[in-house]
Amino acid sequence: MTHVRLNAPAPAIASAIGVAMVVFLAATVPLGLIAHDLSVASTGPAIVVELSYAAVGLVVARRQPRNAVGWIMLCFAVLLAASSAAGGYAALVYHYGHGTLPFGPAAVLLDPLWAPAIVLAPLAILLFPDGALPSPRWRWVLRAYLAAGACWPVSIYTVTIAALTDGHPLQVTAGGDLAIVDQPSGSAAWLTPAQEVILPTLIAFWLVFVGRQAVSFRRSSDERRQQLKWLMSGAGVCLLGAAVVVLGGSLDDSSSAIAVAGVAIGSVVTIAFPLSIGVGILKYRLYDVDRIISRTLAYAIITGLLIGVYAGLVLLVTGVLAFTAPVAVAVATLTAAALFSPLRRRVQQVVDRRFNRARYDADQAIAAFAARLKDAVDLGAVQSDLLGAVQRALEPAHASVWIRDR
Repeated sequence: MTHVRLNAPAPAIASAIGVAMVVFLAATVPLGLIAHDLSVASTGPAIVVELSYAAVGLVVARRQPRNAVGWIMLCFAVLLAASSAAGGYAALVYHYGHGTLPFGPAAVLLDPLWAPAIVLAPLAILLFPDGALPSPRWRWVLRAYLAAGACWPVSIYTVTIAALTDGHPLQVTAGGDLAIVDQPSGSAAWLTPAQEVILPTLIAFWLVFVGRQAVSFRRSSDERRQQLKWLMSGAGVCLLGAAVVVLGGSLDDSSSAIAVAGVAIGSVVTIAFPLSIGVGILKYRLYDVDRIISRTLAYAIITGLLIGVYAGLVLLVTGVLAFTAPVAVAVATLTAAALFSPLRRRVQQVVDRRFNRARYDADQAIAAFAARLKDAVDLGAVQSDLLGAVQRALEPAHASVWIRDR
């Protein structure tokens, strides 16, 4: 394993970065209110994501200051928060007509910080969990990625600086981005083909990083495997939450209760990824991931099955048996409620047998011991059987039974 060299700053520096993060977030809300551009669908997910990454990054950076993953997460959150605050201020100055406010050009320069933040974030996957590269050969991959990644913010800043210095009025969108960066044209038209080359290259690197962890998972065992399970579980839940956020924000009426609820739920679910990284690195309740995975899969399967049963019964009762809709809904609801408990037990057994084998074997050993205990009369045999059941279920380093003499 090759560790990334990192001159670890003092925990006080991590705390100072965290304070800067809070300041940027505190500035984002009033700027959005003044510009009438503050909504749950647009601002809520960003604030939730930034806070979650900052909190986990701060804890990891303070407890393991030589682990680059914590600093990557912390810097990612701060760059995004600074970009959001600067974008809101730039929109206020140039889009909403408050041109007399100071520091407008500085805000325009800070707004594109989202680009280096996006380039920085995937490095947390590559270096998870201990900030180490798998071998010295990966140094070249890391250097190539950093070189390719630098091309994106450099290109954007080249266009931004040119727009600031050419003497023409700045065109800024309601979101705070330069219009010429969002839709390159004229002298900045080269930015579009440049991004068409840079972005696929970065995506290819990101897939390589994910592949590296997949290969590491196949070769790992025990603690490292549990850490990677946390990473992959958090990534899967985060992707699901991001999809919900995108779908909720794409509704025609994004202010509807359904859209707001979808965005809120998706935003909360999205924080699973940084939290899973924190658990994996700090090894807090590390071995609970198997139970979390099995329960999540079981309830997802049960939900899908019950929805299918409910919809099928409604169609059957209304379409074939010609009952009224209220009767069909009542029958389907009662049937789904009656099926829940037996279906949950059966599905949970199947999922545990496949994804949480250790717990399944432990439950089977305890159940078998309880069945034998009903007919046992020999105290010595019970003691021996108890020790065997404990060994099979818990696999302790040592076990003994003490019986008090009367």
